[in-house]
Amino acid sequence: MLTQEKTTTIEQRVRAFVADNYQFGGTAATLADTESFLGAGLIDSMGVLELVTFVEDTFGVRVADDEVVPANLDSIAGVAALVRRKLPADEGARRAG
Repeated sequence: MLTQEKTTTIEQRVRAFVADNYQFGGTAATLADTESFLGAGLIDSMGVLELVTFVEDTFGVRVADDEVVPANLDSIAGVAALVRRKLPADEGARRAG
């Protein structure tokens, strides 16, 4: 099972990616984990594809076409939950840290 410290790291990595790629005003620190990327105007359809590539490359998981939905990719919490579901517990701990 993932420890709290390791699971937080998933959110931190997603937050850093969003800040580096979509936030030009440096507001990533104030973005709530459940805040909608689309609602905040941070990401568009091309951004979603970039986010999928980031998730696959960073965490070593494959995101299927039917998983490319707002519930999985429209917030830091959604992306982190998707990653946790896709990673075996021991692999998740290794990649999260």
